[in-house]
Amino acid sequence: MLIEPKTERLQLRNWRDSDRGPFAEMNADPRVMEHFPALLSRAESDAGVDRQLAHIEKYGWGFWAVERLEDEKFIGFVGIKHVTDDMPFAPAVEIGWRLGTEYWGQGYATEAARASLRVAFEQLELPEVVSFTPLTNLRSQAVMERLGMRRAPETFEHPLVPVASPLRKHCLYQLDRDRWCGPAA
Repeated sequence: MLIEPKTERLQLRNWRDSDRGPFAEMNADPRVMEHFPALLSRAESDAGVDRQLAHIEKYGWGFWAVERLEDEKFIGFVGIKHVTDDMPFAPAVEIGWRLGTEYWGQGYATEAARASLRVAFEQLELPEVVSFTPLTNLRSQAVMERLGMRRAPETFEHPLVPVASPLRKHCLYQLDRDRWCGPAA
């Protein structure tokens, strides 16, 4: 069953072909990709959409495309998905987001992430959700903290980030269902 959460301002939904162009533009923006090892080509960006579509098709949920209700404009993605087996804390479900810079600072990531956590804890009844980011990504860490997530004391090296990269060292945040405060969190 396909799950597509909605908030006061946002629709989290399955991906459409029309999302591919704006998503590729986001993935080619150095500001959006500041905490990633590289900008993505159009082909790499499209492959990312395909992976998200496959996850949503398999589970009914994943990293959803996000559009603003007021103008139906694609603004990025937010959602939950299974982490890959090569992560040191796998198996786990992560929450993540990536928005175009023009949508930063308006509370969209937090709003959509709360809707995603409602799905994780209230519909799917998952025991825990994690999130992770390079130590340098203070904006994402602030969102994680607003969501009530707690930072794990130890850091880890992301296995897909080159060894010499300053982005390799990551922090892990965790939130369990017992600590979830619900919609007003």
